[in-house]
Amino acid sequence: MPYLASISLYPVKSLDGIAVNQAKVLPSGALCQDREFAIVDTQGRFVNGKRNALVHLLRSSWNSSIQTICLEIQGTSEKQEFDIESDRSQLESWLSQYFGFAVTLVKNSTTGFPDDNIASGPTVISTATLETVASWFPGISVTEMRQRLRTNLEINGVPPFWEDRLFGNEGEVVKFQIGEVIFEGINPCQRCIVPTRNSLTGESYPNFQKLFSEKRRETLPNWVNSSRFNHFYRLSLNTKIPASEAGKILRLGDEIKQL
Repeated sequence: MPYLASISLYPVKSLDGIAVNQAKVLPSGALCQDREFAIVDTQGRFVNGKRNALVHLLRSSWNSSIQTICLEIQGTSEKQEFDIESDRSQLESWLSQYFGFAVTLVKNSTTGFPDDNIASGPTVISTATLETVASWFPGISVTEMRQRLRTNLEINGVPPFWEDRLFGNEGEVVKFQIGEVIFEGINPCQRCIVPTRNSLTGESYPNFQKLFSEKRRETLPNWVNSSRFNHFYRLSLNTKIPASEAGKILRLGDEIKQL
């Protein structure tokens, strides 16, 4: 029986995630505290791994209430701890010094800052998919692949690419349920440049996107709706959660079923 094996939240968009035992669904369909904050420059543009490789060298960890963030520069002993609310100005000053230009930390507790504003729910992948994709790249472990892809929900008890069952034709949704929460599967996630880089150093893996696309095409199950693949640099599932599910809780071990 498919079950929810892992829940990861990313409290600050583009920084390290935190594994949790449960997560609450917001009225918007986002998960509470997931990508609730984002770092932006003076023009309001996200400071993320797509635009700035220094993001990869910035380690972040959180206390249990996800209110205190500890920042550390990879490969150094420099470490600073901040309360995400009361120390906001000091945190912004530290980040501005690190990046070399002025940044601010913005907050959206309603929707967070999703990459896809249409399919704005949690992203979903299976453990078997992560294991298979990691096997395509010598030197990349399953843990490292997980950190590169940065999905919210991981499913176990299923074969590789099982989550590809959870999207349909353009404009259609596929309904499924995790525990008490109803989801709508929207489309296979289009990946960006971030998975091509080492999550800790930012170093690029040679020909990552080309190799990934070739293997994804070769291993695409024959039952997959291939019309959703205008290219094969797509992996994991983008979702929406209907407003009716607000306040419900996702928990580790929740069973998963298609509706």
